[in-house]
Amino acid sequence: MSVTYVNARIFTGEKILEQHAVTTENGLITALVPMNELQQSANRVDLQGALLAPAFIDLQIYGGNGKVFSLYPSVDALEATVNYSKAGGAAWIMPTVATIGEEVMLNAMKAVREYWKQGLTGVLGLHLEGPFINPKKKGAHLEQYIHSPSQQDIDWILSNGGDVVKMITLAPECCDPALVKQLRDAGIVIFAGHSNATYAEAYTAFDQGIHNATHLFNAMSPLESRAPGLVGAVYDHPAVSASIVADGVHVDFASIRISKKIMKERLFLITDAVEENREGGYIYIKEADRYVSATGVLSGSRLTMAKAVRNCVEKVGIELEEALRMASLYPAKAGEWGRQMGRIEAGCRSDMVAIDGNWNTVLYS
Repeated sequence: MSVTYVNARIFTGEKILEQHAVTTENGLITALVPMNELQQSANRVDLQGALLAPAFIDLQIYGGNGKVFSLYPSVDALEATVNYSKAGGAAWIMPTVATIGEEVMLNAMKAVREYWKQGLTGVLGLHLEGPFINPKKKGAHLEQYIHSPSQQDIDWILSNGGDVVKMITLAPECCDPALVKQLRDAGIVIFAGHSNATYAEAYTAFDQGIHNATHLFNAMSPLESRAPGLVGAVYDHPAVSASIVADGVHVDFASIRISKKIMKERLFLITDAVEENREGGYIYIKEADRYVSATGVLSGSRLTMAKAVRNCVEKVGIELEEALRMASLYPAKAGEWGRQMGRIEAGCRSDMVAIDGNWNTVLYS
């Protein structure tokens, strides 16, 4: 069925258009036309002056709406997490599993596969954050499961989850580059993170094909005067993008502003959101603006993507159009879906978010 969206300011991914309409059909955008050229159509949606933008994409989230997918993976937990994300303007997510044993990872792979089999949407694939990380930068991750990958580990991931695992965060200094290349050659996007890499180690890994980093500043070697670390390598390498958690807790807003000035379009948003859980290996205790572990270690955010965008505009001073790109176009590029998502133009997916003057969001597709 064809649907036409009218009476909105339309952010295309490049600029804001006034007095235009968007027509969609069968999950794709079919036309973006001036209102004075719009033909009559039966199915019109009046957006009442809202801003219409490409739907947000969250490449790192652990749970939502009372379900912790990363610990108790199931189709129900995926649905709850997707619904949480949709309420914050994100039509697509990459559900994430932290460093854990093979049983949970295998169940997560099965859950994503079954979710797709049931025809449900919103899940791009599975993000494994670990277990191939550096214990010196483990953050809230469970050290007993951390290890460097063997050929057997890579074969296990590809044989059990090659169809659903789309992202892996790893510490490049702890991994054989040949094994990392094997994952990349299988179509998995690799992020550097939870890493104590030196500047030279990180820059070499970036030159070898790792083009993204996970939650800039958090759980990585910092930028120092005589040791630029992973942060310095991310700043310095022109082909590397990084996600960032814009809640003012994981990263100070001034640090986001400085990073944006340096990285420009290479910096994008994630929520790193979790849900409360008080049993098992990972404890997530809800506080006013964050989640912490049983020992008080910062372990997740309470963000939505819409809140992250709003923070970038109101707290960081980033222009609205650029903040919207950080939540849509740039994560689409990082996940290698840049030609399908993150833009409102003919041929792109029709997932869009309407944002009113109070930052309330409604998704359309």
